[in-house]
Amino acid sequence: MNKSLPTGPKKSFPGAEPVPLGQAIRQERSRQGMTLDDLARLSGVSKGMLSQIEQSKTNPTVSVLLRIADGLQVEPTQLLPVRAAVPRVWRTIRGNDRRALFPASAGCTIRTLSPLDLEKQIELYELTFQPGGELASEPHFKGTEEILTVETGKLIVRSGENEIELRKGDTQHYAADIAHRITNPGKTVASAILLVWYRS
Repeated sequence: MNKSLPTGPKKSFPGAEPVPLGQAIRQERSRQGMTLDDLARLSGVSKGMLSQIEQSKTNPTVSVLLRIADGLQVEPTQLLPVRAAVPRVWRTIRGNDRRALFPASAGCTIRTLSPLDLEKQIELYELTFQPGGELASEPHFKGTEEILTVETGKLIVRSGENEIELRKGDTQHYAADIAHRITNPGKTVASAILLVWYRS
């Protein structure tokens, strides 16, 4: 087998470039206090070839890499360039951020809990209903569903011909690709968490 292995850094995220193969070999050799002559003797790879590899002037074949790893007594994968992990998502929406508040309709206020760029993918909202407040919605995209959990008070959810009254702690999952509405029939403020799921 004479397939060559990459020796240079791969495209990655800023500040996360992997160590090139040649540099990894040189670092491991130095860590063990070996000279090029020592590694050449232990691996059976010539000193000149090792020097070229460590300077990234040539690519070792798989068989040569295996011999170098054997001479260093490490796993071959320990020498290969490893791309750093992709940074995880980390975004914050503060509770006092007024930009997340929207008047949805008379008697109903919406606070966005999900990043706005996720709109029409998956959306999370906190709904606050004044007594008698209502949020009526036309059909969303085909396949869209909603999941509503009541936090305080009571709410009536209607989707198509189905209707149910929910109280604190209750959750309703319903179709939102047909006309639907949420109503506060009580005399106190009601609130809920609403997840809009665009499945299609």
